Amino acid sequence: MTDTFPAAKGHASIAPMEPLSPEEIARYQRHILLPEIGGAGQQKLKAARVLVIGAGGLGAPILQYLAAAGVGTLGISDDDRVSLSNLQRQVIHDSGTIGELKTESAAFAIARLNPHVRVIRFEERFSADSARRHLSGFDLVIDGSDNFDTRYTAADAAEAAQLPLVTGAVGRFDGSVTVLKPYETTADGVLNPTYRDLFPEKPPEGLIPVCAETGVIGALTGVIGTLMAMEAIKLITGTGEPLVGRLLLYDALAARFDTIRYKRRRARQSQSQAS
Repeated sequence: MTDTFPAAKGHASIAPMEPLSPEEIARYQRHILLPEIGGAGQQKLKAARVLVIGAGGLGAPILQYLAAAGVGTLGISDDDRVSLSNLQRQVIHDSGTIGELKTESAAFAIARLNPHVRVIRFEERFSADSARRHLSGFDLVIDGSDNFDTRYTAADAAEAAQLPLVTGAVGRFDGSVTVLKPYETTADGVLNPTYRDLFPEKPPEGLIPVCAETGVIGALTGVIGTLMAMEAIKLITGTGEPLVGRLLLYDALAARFDTIRYKRRRARQSQSQAS
């Protein structure tokens, strides 16, 4: 972990709302003008601590838009380095950062974009072990990883820590986004669904090809990553209706959005209530 500030110490240490400086008020004026956000919402963004898993195709726009929005602390978990083939879609990096750690490249880009944002770098692949060590310092997780192992690990870890999770995925010309809060109940008293209610089992190895084998249109990661950043802003500020129990699907070739509703499976509901 690399951090030029004191390390986070858990949910109890999350800073109370701090007043916005005159420079911040000017920077975020277009947010503050929105009745749904206002000064109070901007203060919530400033106090928020968000962990972003992956600084690649999805992580790039997520980090850029959350930094621009004024999220006070951004954690970045990634063990990869910038390569030339990344630059077609991972727009937080550039030709001058090829060979650098993605966490380092992204941190410098964020500092140039918004010096008010604190960045905590975790130069490691997200795992159950890293989740146990780090999640207590955050109040929201965003999974921009590119593999099912990490997606299941992130979902399990966020559920155990009772943290909301924004998760998304892309493939060639299509993508999806959903929000998970399985530790909360609906108005009917039914637990919200988990990641495994949506995807019960990981697909067999090799069944879902990676973008290095099939390709992916670069702008698609911008569409999905920006939607994920928007869901995070809604969760932080309490604005709108997050995609809990809804999977948003995007078909880039048809320029079409669809939404699929999903629920907690009865067996998992019974097991959770019994425990």
